[in-house]
Amino acid sequence: MKKGCYTALVTPFRNDLVDYEGLDKLCRFQIENNVTGILAVGTTGESPTLAWDEHNSLIENISKQTKGKCFCIAGTGSNNTNEALSATRHAVEAGVDAVLLVDPYYNGPSSLEIRKEYIAPVAKTFPEITVIPYIIPGRTGTQMLPEDIALLKQECPNVTAVKEATGNIDNMKRTREVCGPDFDIFSGDDALLVNMMTDADIAASGVISVASNIVPGPTTRLVELVAEGKMEEAETLHSALKPLFKLTSVVTMEETPFGEVKCIARNPLAVKTAMQILGMPAGNCRKPLGKMTRKGVAVVVAYLTEVMANNPELLAPVEAFFGVDINARLKDDALIESLVYSETY
Repeated sequence: MKKGCYTALVTPFRNDLVDYEGLDKLCRFQIENNVTGILAVGTTGESPTLAWDEHNSLIENISKQTKGKCFCIAGTGSNNTNEALSATRHAVEAGVDAVLLVDPYYNGPSSLEIRKEYIAPVAKTFPEITVIPYIIPGRTGTQMLPEDIALLKQECPNVTAVKEATGNIDNMKRTREVCGPDFDIFSGDDALLVNMMTDADIAASGVISVASNIVPGPTTRLVELVAEGKMEEAETLHSALKPLFKLTSVVTMEETPFGEVKCIARNPLAVKTAMQILGMPAGNCRKPLGKMTRKGVAVVVAYLTEVMANNPELLAPVEAFFGVDINARLKDDALIESLVYSETY
């Protein structure tokens, strides 16, 4: 795979149905802003709440739009190997360039089992396509370890990359140590991108990004600058992007009748809230994800306001492509209020 930025595209909804017109616009926005590639129906695309016919239809649509324009990855993972095989077969027939296989969630196989009973069967059945394990134990409750990734790399030549979302620097370094220099490690966390690329013991190839739903061009450029060793320019751009990189998860403390509790708005809730504020087709998240609290939405508004005040050029492509006035939308109280839970606790 090419070094770069691969956008984990949101799935836009309208009245709880997939908004294919909005999807078309989001894909064109990504392509016109020179993103390296698009990931269809990953975590950010709300894969857990998609029916399989929706899942397959989204992959078909995104594959068609990206063909000859940018790289296309399809999320085809499951906690059921037969489902993963079926989804991957469909994705291959749809013409994608790679598939992303998340560690099997809930049923909790060992690292050995993930390798032997899940990734390897898919990789061997479809040797013509790149297979990318997706390591995110915070969501799945299980993890394929670096040693098993290295064994997979030897056994299956089409396993050439990993999406690393453990947040564990030692784990990333171990992956590089055992997998060697010719293996691509992609950051699954926008905030760790630069650290992972500049640490010689990790040497990441780029990012599968959430924030690039909003800033595909600047995020792609950031990867290019770091790869070229232009660190002064990279640090300036990185600093400007940091507020948007925080959209992967927003944490607030909320008052209840029984005391204060922590409320975590997990991806893609915050980025879809931001996209709605900006006037991009995103729609709400599907249940059980809901809306953000008043405090949470205020955090998102603050991030967007900070970018517009200090680096409005980052969001200029959004204004131009979608025909919106972002400053006016940030001051639209009715819009902001519509994105807030009417009642929380």
